[in-house]
Amino acid sequence: MTYVLFDAPGPRARARHRIYTASAIAGLIAAVGSVVWLLASKKQFAYPAWEPFVTPSFIHALLVDGLLQTVQMAFTSILFAMVFGIAFGVGKMSERPWLRWPSWAVVEFFRAVPLLLAIIFIFMSFGAGDNGIGSYWSLVIGLTLYNGAVLAEIFRAGVEAVPKGQAEAAYAIGMRKTQAMIHVLFPQAVKIMLPAIISQCVVALKDTSLGYYILAPGLAAVGRQIWTQFGNQFQTVVVVGAMYIAVNLCLGAVAKRVQQRLTGNRTSLVGGPIITNRPAKTTA
Repeated sequence: MTYVLFDAPGPRARARHRIYTASAIAGLIAAVGSVVWLLASKKQFAYPAWEPFVTPSFIHALLVDGLLQTVQMAFTSILFAMVFGIAFGVGKMSERPWLRWPSWAVVEFFRAVPLLLAIIFIFMSFGAGDNGIGSYWSLVIGLTLYNGAVLAEIFRAGVEAVPKGQAEAAYAIGMRKTQAMIHVLFPQAVKIMLPAIISQCVVALKDTSLGYYILAPGLAAVGRQIWTQFGNQFQTVVVVGAMYIAVNLCLGAVAKRVQQRLTGNRTSLVGGPIITNRPAKTTA
């Protein structure tokens, strides 16, 4: 094989690369071994510290009071954020200044405000007290505003990434701007936006842990109860972190499947299959 962009390594270079690889692997093994030895010396692997996570009552609390509440808050906030993002994303692209500039101000404001600060402000202003909305909805509203502002930019960028000829063709056959947006631009933009939307869903799921500061339910709240009772902060962080990772992996797998379904079978704007000029296969 001829290497065009770089010279093929010679025997000495390959030997050095093998030495570098072996040294890196040895260093990584030594680092992991040091961490494991340090944890073992502090009795972090002792059974009493891990016992709550094999106790049925605590398993039920982690799954029902923790994981289920976390997924519920994330799903609710991302659902509202989608509506928020579409509304203000379209508003930012409006030709009417009285709609475009307020939409721009709202999106930029909630993108700039730190999420934790917004959650605390909402809870202290509307959530605390007997007549307040509570920590659950304070967290959901904070997540909705922040993720909705980010999704508004994602929607705007996705629509603007569609070739301009698509909109011009829609206008040429008599479509109004709203019709062109709904029937032509937005369906194509979804395929472009999908990876960023899924990434934002993962961010919303992880950001539910910020409800810890306003005593909102979820995995963080259940974890606090466990380590307060047993003093096993390390073990609780490992288990709760593993649960977050597992849910995010499942979400990523579902998103990949949806993306394959959307982009696997391409169709034209009139609903028929796209015909490509590929040569027919011949057999000897």
